[in-house]
Amino acid sequence: MTDIKVTQTRSGIGGTANQRATLHTLGLKRIGDSAVREDRPEVRGMLRTVAHLVSVEEAK
Repeated sequence: MTDIKVTQTRSGIGGTANQRATLHTLGLKRIGDSAVREDRPEVRGMLRTVAHLVSVEEAK
């Protein structure tokens, strides 16, 4: 499987508790943090939940 790089671009403040928990589960704590995750359906679902708060690109 390929890896994807997830970067937090906006704050989770003001979002729902589920969105904040999803950011934490992805390993993102503050704006500018990045995490590399395996491209799996479970991760894609989490990314859909916080799509407005993160940017996603293919990891090299």
